[in-house]
Amino acid sequence: MTASLYWQVEGNGSDLVLVHGWGMNGAVWHNTVEILKQTYRVHVVDLPGYGHSAHTHAATLEEIAGLLIEQAPKNAIWVGWSLGGLVATHMALHHADYVSKLVTVASSPKFSAERGWKGIQPQVLTAFTEQLVDDFQLTIERFMALQAMGSPTARQDVKQLKKMVLSRPAPQPEALMAGLKMLADVDFRAQMAEISVPMLRLYGRLDGLVPVQIAGKLDTLAPDSTCYIFTQSSHAPFMTETEHFCQQILLFSQ
Repeated sequence: MTASLYWQVEGNGSDLVLVHGWGMNGAVWHNTVEILKQTYRVHVVDLPGYGHSAHTHAATLEEIAGLLIEQAPKNAIWVGWSLGGLVATHMALHHADYVSKLVTVASSPKFSAERGWKGIQPQVLTAFTEQLVDDFQLTIERFMALQAMGSPTARQDVKQLKKMVLSRPAPQPEALMAGLKMLADVDFRAQMAEISVPMLRLYGRLDGLVPVQIAGKLDTLAPDSTCYIFTQSSHAPFMTETEHFCQQILLFSQ
């Protein structure tokens, strides 16, 4: 019997699930939860190998999904940030009874760049993998700095990210490695048109990890989806423009 994932549930109303990104944990959503729990029953999960779920492990998106569906509410709005966007998209494609609406935040169906597709350069992902082995604390800190880079509030954003992430147990190196492999290998572009639920894509105009040009490509790949770009944000719009971010979720889910 696999150990269960850690879930934090707050508020009343329709179910809404928040899924964090690589190297992080559910604590990053703290300010978002404070607002959204006034309207929804908010479910925040620590993904396998992260935070209070550090004792569990999953190497693939389907293994993560298998652990999520043990406790996830059915027919919920799923909001996935960055790598969490891949998790939420996988849920919408393969476990659609759990997902009533899908929101991806600073996410991409294919994170790694290739000719004609903007994203994270493969050598950057390789370097992260190598650095992880040497010093994972430093690698996570570099990644936090990368996520906030370009945002007018970058210094506060990094400080806040660090404080929240460090409030829970450190991620397991194997979970970080598995996550980097997903960022390098997963490609959902051909399946975007198969998503049957309403979808909202949120981007940060200043994002260095998921370039905003991706938004235009997705308008074609997922023609039924809606897109919104936060002008003052880089990779973490829910931190840089929290109230505005929550407002977009509310508008979409009404």
